[in-house]
Amino acid sequence: MVLLEFQMAPHTVEEGVSRYVAQILDIVDQSGLPYQLTPMGTILEGEWDEVMAVVGRCFKHLAERHSRVGTHIKVDYRAGPAGRLKSKIESVERKLGRKLAT
Repeated sequence: MVLLEFQMAPHTVEEGVSRYVAQILDIVDQSGLPYQLTPMGTILEGEWDEVMAVVGRCFKHLAERHSRVGTHIKVDYRAGPAGRLKSKIESVERKLGRKLAT
């Protein structure tokens, strides 16, 4: 199972990129894969081919509209069942003995 964190946006002269993030989050949300939006990126959970296909669709969407797209991708693979998106946080909370404000 893969956890893939990515950031993606066109290089523009604008100060904010939230409208572009909203466009690719629509693609992510429609994929049906578990995901978590953070202020600095989006984390997907699934099999390698599944998560890479979603990232590919996001890239294609932006590249069709912009001449330059920046992407940062970080991947963590671990054999085993799904659910790590939540279980990793729960494990840390158990060790702390309290819920975190995530």
